[in-house]
Amino acid sequence: MDLRAIGMGLAFALMWSSAFTSTHIIVAEAPPLAALALRFALSGGIGIALALAFGQSWRLSRAQWRATIIFGICQNALYLGFNWVAMTTVEASVAAIIASTMPLIVGALGWIVFRDRIPPLGIAGLVAGFAGVGIIMGARLQGGIDPFGLGLCVAGALALAVATLTVRGASGGGGGVLMIVGLQMLVGAVSLAVVSAFTEHLVVEVTPTLALAFTYTVIVPGLMATWVWFRLVGRIGAVRAATFHFLTPVFGVAIAWAVLGEHVDWHDALGVLVIAGGILAVQISKQEARR
Repeated sequence: MDLRAIGMGLAFALMWSSAFTSTHIIVAEAPPLAALALRFALSGGIGIALALAFGQSWRLSRAQWRATIIFGICQNALYLGFNWVAMTTVEASVAAIIASTMPLIVGALGWIVFRDRIPPLGIAGLVAGFAGVGIIMGARLQGGIDPFGLGLCVAGALALAVATLTVRGASGGGGGVLMIVGLQMLVGAVSLAVVSAFTEHLVVEVTPTLALAFTYTVIVPGLMATWVWFRLVGRIGAVRAATFHFLTPVFGVAIAWAVLGEHVDWHDALGVLVIAGGILAVQISKQEARR
């Protein structure tokens, strides 16, 4: 892995992790599902327009349409929808920590349900990762964290993990990566808009803080991070690129502390390091298994 790839991976992890903090700012001033639906409508529209400009088509294979719809609902509507609602009552750092366990959940479910072969290093990583979550959440529960918000974060991570396992291996057909991502965002936007219309009060006072946080979320984690991710995958491959996800809990907690002033104690620091080490071990074991 060259220095350029490392720089791209660090940039992706930093931009991706910052979304939890900007989201926390948004949901403090706007209905979470309506705001998220609008974000996906804008990001999806821009993504599809760019895909068409690059000559990509929305003539997808049946497997690609299936993956697009499943991910649009599970990732964009359920995973992020649950997280955005949860952050009305839990801290951004908590949401970042739970979301970062998704690779661990995928590995555990693949091992238990699909009998995937996991090297000893990967098993050790799974155990360490979930132990790190236990360290943090044990202390947070004693400190009075909202159990409903915590449950929504866990449900979101599970939804994305199940979707990842459901559509793995789906490939072939036309289209292109940017087109598929844009269509997934529109699926999420429509799903969230329907739920929001029946559950949320849609009167919003647009403040400078809300406008800045929303614009940042659409452009940086929504578009720039996605673009950097695709470039990184094209440069070093998906498995090696996924290694940078081990930085999500580290950056997510650090940004929430620096921007929002969220409290971080030694339980958080220790747990984050253990989770990061577990995710890294799981990703390294995947690389070894492929070799």
